[in-house]
Amino acid sequence: MTKRQRLTLITTIIGSGIVILDGTIVNLALPKIASGLHANFAGLQWVVDGYLLSLSALILLGGSLGDIFGRKRTYLLGLIGFGAASLVCGLAVNDVMLVLTRILQGIFGALLVPGGLAVINTNFDRSVRGAAIGAWSAWSAIFAAIGPLLGGYILGIASWRWIFFINVPLVAICFVIGSGAIDESHGRTRRVDILGACLAALSLAGLTYGLIEGPAAHWPVKAYVAIAAGVVAGSLFVWHELHSKAPMVDFALFRSRNFTGSNIMTFMMYGALGGFTLALVVYLQTGLHYSAIKAGVSLLPLTILLFLFSKRIGALAGRIGPRLFMTLGPIIAGLGMLMLLGLHPGVSYLSAVLPGVIVFAAGMTLLVAPLTTTVMTSVEDENSGIASGINNAVARIGGLLVVAVLGLLGPAHVFRFGMILGSSLAILAGLVSWFTIQNKPVS
Repeated sequence: MTKRQRLTLITTIIGSGIVILDGTIVNLALPKIASGLHANFAGLQWVVDGYLLSLSALILLGGSLGDIFGRKRTYLLGLIGFGAASLVCGLAVNDVMLVLTRILQGIFGALLVPGGLAVINTNFDRSVRGAAIGAWSAWSAIFAAIGPLLGGYILGIASWRWIFFINVPLVAICFVIGSGAIDESHGRTRRVDILGACLAALSLAGLTYGLIEGPAAHWPVKAYVAIAAGVVAGSLFVWHELHSKAPMVDFALFRSRNFTGSNIMTFMMYGALGGFTLALVVYLQTGLHYSAIKAGVSLLPLTILLFLFSKRIGALAGRIGPRLFMTLGPIIAGLGMLMLLGLHPGVSYLSAVLPGVIVFAAGMTLLVAPLTTTVMTSVEDENSGIASGINNAVARIGGLLVVAVLGLLGPAHVFRFGMILGSSLAILAGLVSWFTIQNKPVS
């Protein structure tokens, strides 16, 4: 790997990482945001899901924009916009302003995550690409895991607003490195699918609004209407993409069995991950009365295991095939979530929380690198941007919808419901992988 390639890898890791970081770090700050901005549980769900909504709806468009207009140019634009939106998030004066600026963050984040992976796919030849993707996926998972830890530290010494302000210097560093290190590349020429992006956004917005506002308002008619509208818009999106001459989602990619299987399990597994992290860090603070920093430190084993073993697991999966790792990983993670069901006030961290977190972390460590590599090696290089966009969209949509349904049984039942739902999805994801993933070496 050349010096230029190492710098490219660093900037894609940081850029994609801050987008992922903001999907987890905010969870820990929710109790303080609720207090500072006088937000209810539905409002807090929107702080999380407003970001996931725009990120999920537009990440497909972000991947194709990189292919059309240049992956480097699109990636750098995403950096600038994300940094500016983060600054405004930190200046929010009420929950409505915060939700709106979180939506803006998600819009620019939709350029960064698929853009970063597509840059790797086109700036590294096949001899080193597997290692680069493994490092990117490992560090991406670490950013997700370190979110609660970093957030807890920041909340312990400063206002919740600094969880957004911290993005600004990271973006600046990333922009400077990326401007000089990344080589520009393009995919095949095609039009921007504006109608497809609008239908995707309307579908997710309708479903999210109905699932969040329904339980909060005792299921008024407008909640059912929103869900129905979301389903109709989603159906129209699929029809449009199948008949468009320049679709945002190329359904021909799903002819690959590995691409299809890995995306199905991505939806389930990252839905489980989103529900698990939100429910756990909130319950640790509100149910077990942990401080923000203690709740963040409680997930440190996840960061440690991902950091130590993800690259090795990625290399091993490349030699013997991904199916075993993509099967056992989710099932083990699901068992870890089930182990946490018995948490109640007064229990010890070492005996009640830590074992479940370690088992969950072990499962995620087995899964992350093989999954990302399988997705990216199941398509041709010219489709790397949209393939990355599809997989990232599937992951964010999974998290979006699971977070949206956490309140279905009421705020008092969020933790137990989250653990049961998350473990069920994770175990099912493992079974899906066993029956769909072709066990071919990917490097």
